[in-house]
Order: sequence, then C-alpha cells, then structure tokens
Amino acid sequence: METEGMSSHAALAALELTGIFVFAVSGALTAIQKGFDAVGIVVLAEVTALGGGVVRDLVIGETPPGAFRQVWYLLVPLAAAGVAFFLHPVVERLNFGVLLFDAAGLGLFCVTGTLKALDHGLGAVQAAVLGVTTAVGGGLLRDIIARQTPALVRPETDLYSIPAMVGAALVAAAYKMHLPMTVAAPAAAVFVFAFRVVAMVRHWRAPQAWVRRPRAAR
Repeated sequence: METEGMSSHAALAALELTGIFVFAVSGALTAIQKGFDAVGIVVLAEVTALGGGVVRDLVIGETPPGAFRQVWYLLVPLAAAGVAFFLHPVVERLNFGVLLFDAAGLGLFCVTGTLKALDHGLGAVQAAVLGVTTAVGGGLLRDIIARQTPALVRPETDLYSIPAMVGAALVAAAYKMHLPMTVAAPAAAVFVFAFRVVAMVRHWRAPQAWVRRPRAAR
C-alpha cells in the first residue's frame, strides 16, 4: 500500500513538472509575440507556470508554496523560457503554438490541482474548484501582464475553463471511487487537452447572457 502511495505521488510530481514546463512555454511564447526582452520572457514564463499553483497552495494552507520550496519548480520554467527564446522560429504558427501549449498545461494543471486539494482533505466539489483555479490562474496572470484581455473572460474565446471543469470533476469522481490515479489522472489530462483543442478547431464557445428579442410589429 505504501509503494502504491509513493508511485501515486511520483506520478503527480511528474505531471505537475510537465504542466509547469508546457505552461511556461506558452507564457514565453506570449512574451515573444509581445516583443518582450529576455527578462520579460523569463518573468512571463515563471508567472504563467507557477501562478495557479501558488494560489492553490495558499488556499490549502501549504506555506511556503511548493514553488518556493523545490528549486525544480523555478528551474523548469527557466529552461522552458530558454527553449522558446532560441527555438520559437521553428513554430510556424505562433498563435496556435501558444494555444496548444496552453491547452496541455490546462489539462495537466486541472488534474494536479484537484489531486493535491483532495490529498489535503478537501471535498470533491471544493477540490474540483481549486483544480480549475490552478489550471486557469497562471494563464490569467500571463494575459494581465501581457496587457491583453484574459482569454478566460473574452467572449470570443473558444471553450477554456469548461474543459478544465469537466476534467477536474472526472478526477474528483475517480478519486472518490478509489480508481488508480496513475491511470485516471493522465487520462483526464489527455481528455481536457483534446476537449480544448477540438473546441479551438470547431470554435465552441460558452453561451452569453440571454437577450429577449422584441416582437415584430404586426
């Protein structure tokens, strides 16, 4: 049983570091699009990768947050910024590249955020909410620093938080059903990524407030 717990924690750590890397790449690519210098690229990579996780850790009372206790949490975004700095010209469609990495980070972070909240004793609903916060927090801060309306609230944005909500709910349900997280967690992350990509390709959007149309005069 102890071995299974250690394996689960190792899988969670691997997922989180992967999410940090891909979110950092999305932040760095956004900075490059905006014409930021090397310092700005690193800052945006770090904030995008770690912002949601810091908020999560503060909410569950884990202080100092993991980003300030594990050096890898700071070094991985730095490496991602370096990769983006030198290799961004190979990305033929930069806009879609940013969104693709953002979708991967969304899937990974909603899963790790939900699992960490569950491990700290939160209920399924509360953990799912915190998982979504983990997933969208970094992207929200990225857009604010980049001086653009956050994708989370833009009406023309293809489904963004809804895939994370579904993924977080699936993880919470699997956890409560005692399904093996080494299988369920990566599967949920892949599902969220695929959901988000399909939403981008097909331009699925959340409904806006209903407006009653006036009746035509007879």
